[in-house]
Amino acid sequence: MMKRFNGLNGPALRVWGLTALLAMGVFLLTRGVLLAHSVLASQQSLSALLGAFALGTLRDIPAAAMLASPWVLFELLPRAKWRDRLRWPLLAIYVFTLLFVAVSEGIFWDEFSVRFNFIALDYLVFTTEVIGNIRQSYPVGKIVAGLLALTLFVVWVLRRPVQRAADAERAGQMPWVLGLMLGFATVAYQLATPEFSSNSFANELADNGWRSFLSAARQNKLDYRQFYASRPDAEVMADLQRLSGPGKIMISRSPLQAVSHMPARQPNVIIVMMESMSAEFMATFGNQQGITPNLDRLAKEGMLFSNLYATGTRTVRGLEALSAALPPQPGASVVRWPNIRNLNTLGSTLAERGWTPHFIYGGYGMFDNMNSYFESQAYKVTDRTVFKDGLVKFENVWGVADEHLFDQVLSDMDKDAATGKPFFTHIMTTSNHRPFTYPDGRIDIPSPAKREGGVKYADYAIGRFIEQAKQKPWFDNTIFLFVADHCASSAGKTKIPVYRYHIPAIVYAPKIISPQRIETLASQIDLAPTLLALLGLEADEHFVGRDILRMAPEEGRALLSTYQNLGYLKGDVMTVLLPKRKIETFRISANGKEAQPMRNDQKLTNEAIAYFQGAALLMENHGQDGSSR
Repeated sequence: MMKRFNGLNGPALRVWGLTALLAMGVFLLTRGVLLAHSVLASQQSLSALLGAFALGTLRDIPAAAMLASPWVLFELLPRAKWRDRLRWPLLAIYVFTLLFVAVSEGIFWDEFSVRFNFIALDYLVFTTEVIGNIRQSYPVGKIVAGLLALTLFVVWVLRRPVQRAADAERAGQMPWVLGLMLGFATVAYQLATPEFSSNSFANELADNGWRSFLSAARQNKLDYRQFYASRPDAEVMADLQRLSGPGKIMISRSPLQAVSHMPARQPNVIIVMMESMSAEFMATFGNQQGITPNLDRLAKEGMLFSNLYATGTRTVRGLEALSAALPPQPGASVVRWPNIRNLNTLGSTLAERGWTPHFIYGGYGMFDNMNSYFESQAYKVTDRTVFKDGLVKFENVWGVADEHLFDQVLSDMDKDAATGKPFFTHIMTTSNHRPFTYPDGRIDIPSPAKREGGVKYADYAIGRFIEQAKQKPWFDNTIFLFVADHCASSAGKTKIPVYRYHIPAIVYAPKIISPQRIETLASQIDLAPTLLALLGLEADEHFVGRDILRMAPEEGRALLSTYQNLGYLKGDVMTVLLPKRKIETFRISANGKEAQPMRNDQKLTNEAIAYFQGAALLMENHGQDGSSR
């Protein structure tokens, strides 16, 4: 028996143990730093924090076991000089990787207040933008130099223990040691469930970044009926038709009283989708910083939808909602789906009726598959690669300064107006994004700045754009929609913190639409049908969104999501559909920050399933390539 024990305690196991302990130390240090960085935001008791640390330590064990497992293989190789020499550079790479990922987690947490998730996975695909953003936001050279120095120090400290472990008695060592270790790690990984609390912040703090990243990689796209509560398809589609309004699947047929007068010629439409423009930044919604004077003015002079919510936390979700009027699907946005062709969108609907649709992006449209998606939906696409020479005087890794983007828009719209056809233009801005850099002398907050500077500059650029547009002959016959893609942050104590989804939406057309404030609870997916109604047109039958102006107050609802959690907000009740067919229901506080668990409401649960399962069915029947349109 003692010989068997000594066999298991040979060099491979000893080196594995040392490297696993090193990983554990880095994990614990990372969690401590994340907590220290966000202690004020956590709003947790000491017992809750200790619980998060304790559970997090348990979750670190399988992650450390798996990360260190390759050392078992290495130490089982035949003894040779080349192996002994190779051990040290491999150890250096291992240590540097652990430290680099830890620092990356800190940067990611600073931006999103969550462990690695689908966003991190997506960002790996778009390294140019992401690395550029990091380089412009953080002292990368100093960070890397510091990590290299720390790596060398750690390797120096470990050199003797690792050497002693590697030189230990090898008697009784067998390859099944590796299987044992991997088996343990796999079982522990499966047992380390991600949630232990009703508080989302605490759950994130207790998680392990390596674990959450691997989980995201596994679940990038989730089949709704496989993972979520479902009902018979026929019942779902019948409910969806009822919930989406009279007629087909959601349309508005009658003329709007809100329209002062409809011009003889069909109006142009310009959508300005503002990067990360949370409603909380505007004085209209109580902000006292005075950083959105132009948007606040437009809110008074236009049609303000004061109770409207984003569908998600990333730009692609906003683009999906505005273009396709579909509830969000778990996993990746449809904008990221490959081979989506002829999808029913706002652009294709208007193109069939004589409008010229454009998508204009201040950055590089290969990011998040934007160019491919919009080009396949009948839009003419303009991105950074084709901006006019000499027009761009300032840009960062995400794209050109918003003022230069709008200069390009004005030039393109002049050309479209000259054709005599109405135009439809969907604009996506970039300036209100880390690293928050912009041209000097525009606002009273120097660049580079924090979020407030990004918001104020974005607002400045919008005010400048409107003043220039007013000089154009096509202005009086143009309907503008200013709306955010998502909020600036998605962190909160609840699974879906409602206040982190509240966004401004302003329809501005002083010669066409009277100023008013619409209080109906609504979703981003409702804006496309509402715009079509303003134009006197029916929405596409596959649009699930509704004309907000035709919704009774009691019909108001919002659809919100993370990558896995699907929320249905009606009144003050939030129904959340989760993987493994779980359903949770909460009473939401007036400020949207607190959520009190309550018994599931079957009526609301059925409505939530109808929206999300119904959208999945529409996409299934539509086909990945849109061929069954």
